Amino acid sequence: MSNPILNDRNFNKVAENPGWAAPEPSTRSTPIDDGPISPWQSARDTMSVSGSITATGVLMVLLVAAAVVGWNMVETSTNTFPAAAMIGVVVGLVCVIVMMFKPMWARVLGPIYALGEGLFIGVISKAYNDVYGGGIVVQAVGATLAVALVMLVLYRTRVIKVTEKLRSVIMAATLGLMAFYALTFVIHLFGPDIGAWHRGSNGMGILFSVFAAGLAAFNLLLDFDFIERGAKRQLPKGMEWVAAVGLLVTLVWLYLELLRLLAKLQDR
Repeated sequence: MSNPILNDRNFNKVAENPGWAAPEPSTRSTPIDDGPISPWQSARDTMSVSGSITATGVLMVLLVAAAVVGWNMVETSTNTFPAAAMIGVVVGLVCVIVMMFKPMWARVLGPIYALGEGLFIGVISKAYNDVYGGGIVVQAVGATLAVALVMLVLYRTRVIKVTEKLRSVIMAATLGLMAFYALTFVIHLFGPDIGAWHRGSNGMGILFSVFAAGLAAFNLLLDFDFIERGAKRQLPKGMEWVAAVGLLVTLVWLYLELLRLLAKLQDR
């Protein structure tokens, strides 16, 4: 879902402690502002925007490759859910949790997360494909890329500025949504399905999916901001992989929300 590894706690922890290829505080540049930064700014041992883009590209390739495997694991005739897909989800979740406390392990855990999550994405996509037709997956992928591009343009042109207030609002809303998902899931395990309304194809269900997808899109702004601030603060080179994983987490979340929204619209 959201990207818990890209938070100010980890950002400040790394920025304030030299080591792990980080420059000494006395050699760092002046405090960051909200001004523009060259997308190709780089340094040999420090985080750069271009390095983060490269790491994200590597993880995307791994995720797509694993998704193809997951897609082919689903047998349409039996309509079964491969156990390997759930293993992939658990592995991905464990990787994210570990990176929250050990961000320097992102170079190793990032690819593992991409493979595990990709396997799950492939299975889920095939399931939606079998129920709603092949077009829905293509539409969801296209919509995800389009939304990501729009948010990047809005961020780069400063049409939307990522201020402390905006960060707080987005993070609060994201935590609230995640808590809602978790609460309804746990209650459903032992009692009534109180979250059925938001999964339905009625008006409330569609509005909920629009809200969730929109919140995922706004989380992309926080990812872009993390990369930009990290490059300006000359964080360790390994933080490029942390940023890449965080961006991938958000893109996966956005894709799943858009896939669910398109399915609800077809059900109407």
